[in-house]
Amino acid sequence: MFNGIKFHRHSVLILGLFLTWATFGIYIQVMNHEFVTYDDYEYVVQNPDVRSGITAKNVLRAFTLVHASNWHPLTWLSHMMDSELFGMNPSGHHMSSLILHIACVLLLFLFLLRTSKALWRSLLVAALFALHPLHVESVAWVSERKDVLSAVLWMLTLLAYRKYAMNPCLQTYVLTLVLFSLGLMAKPMLVTLPFVLLLLDYWPLGRLESKHPRAFLVLEKIPFFLLSAVCSVLTFMVQQRWGAIIEHIPMKWRLVNAFHSYTMYLLKVFWPHPLAFHYPHPLDSIPLSLTFGSLLLIGSITYLAVRFHRRLPYLTVGWLWYIGTLVPVIGLVQVGSHGMADRYTYIPMIGPFIILSWGAAHVAMRWSRFQRPVIAFFACATVALSVCSRQQAGTWKDSVSLYEHAIRVTEGNILAHNNLGNALAKQGRLVEAEQQLREAIRLRSDYAPAHNNLGNILARHGRIEESISHYEEALRLDPSFSHARYNLDLAIQKRMAVENQGDPSNAVLR
Repeated sequence: MFNGIKFHRHSVLILGLFLTWATFGIYIQVMNHEFVTYDDYEYVVQNPDVRSGITAKNVLRAFTLVHASNWHPLTWLSHMMDSELFGMNPSGHHMSSLILHIACVLLLFLFLLRTSKALWRSLLVAALFALHPLHVESVAWVSERKDVLSAVLWMLTLLAYRKYAMNPCLQTYVLTLVLFSLGLMAKPMLVTLPFVLLLLDYWPLGRLESKHPRAFLVLEKIPFFLLSAVCSVLTFMVQQRWGAIIEHIPMKWRLVNAFHSYTMYLLKVFWPHPLAFHYPHPLDSIPLSLTFGSLLLIGSITYLAVRFHRRLPYLTVGWLWYIGTLVPVIGLVQVGSHGMADRYTYIPMIGPFIILSWGAAHVAMRWSRFQRPVIAFFACATVALSVCSRQQAGTWKDSVSLYEHAIRVTEGNILAHNNLGNALAKQGRLVEAEQQLREAIRLRSDYAPAHNNLGNILARHGRIEESISHYEEALRLDPSFSHARYNLDLAIQKRMAVENQGDPSNAVLR
């Protein structure tokens, strides 16, 4: 089955339907999921531009304004379209993300099939992409719409480029460039795509052996690299202006965490546990032995990829795809407080999946006695991954489930404790909420949001003096914290009202 080149269109259609059915079966549950308080409210529920749907004003604002540390106008437009169609019903928003994920799976299958003519290997890569638990976050989290949307445009760009490579013409070249530009406007992480196009020239397109000189293959990518450079600079400026870039982490710790993340992502391909919405940055807590182990593993695979680039081109392309596409999010420029994130693997993991699929086929064809065990192994693996993905998708059903799961599988997760406290408070479970917020402060006493949120809980309990002390602490830690300042003013007004035997203010805490 591995060495068959000929295939019928109806076989491809049946396999495409299988991929669709399998993916839909795992993720159908998200139709009953809620919005979570982790960015969904800021991105969608409480975003007036998104709530009001598609209007000329909103379209203009999507392209000219920055929101939530991001400039990705196409992503904003997709959220607006969902709001136009479904209002604030989360089912419709989740359905859109699922449809985009399925489209991405099918486009990946089609691209690999057309470029390699290897039906079963292409199917296995697409199946791993569709079913792997690492991709749950990108699909089940409404705010990560930018992942699935940009990935669809990534795949369309690859298909257009393949057509251009087979029959070069200006029209197809321009189409490829336009699709790439649209992808950047969905998520800036696509800045690495020109690098991937060069990899594809080597394998499977084989353009290095074509009549075109190698310098031409680089020169034709210059417009792509220029767009990537402009997008990279713009993204850095936007995130720096919004305060998303964390500068207090020394570069040596960022480098150590980068190699650690490369290794951990790779290990999670084979053992996807534990998975959480947020992994706290390890800072300087990574053991020296683990650092050396990561360097040894990455260095060894890189050596093999270079050493056998002629005999095993899929190894070289797959590995460099993985290493290269993760560069923008590997933490050398630290954005946010996380050390790594499952969503960052959405496109990069295609590289290891290619290595696994083509490598398994290589083994099965060279040693025929291993063919059945290889097939059985991957059949069992895909079933196991499907079960894990279904369970992981279930953790995203609501805010409380999401944060409680993260606390169970990670250590010292300040963000999870803080967010869980807020989610419990929204349900009126104030005692439990206070416990979670105090735990967040115990883990990190200088975490201003937890002090502000604990102040809100104490104020609702009528413990005004205690709430004021936490608001003041939040402002001491972050003088620009506008919500803490607003809440402090309210608390002071309440105290004065009580002292004057008046009625406390009924204003809403933030």
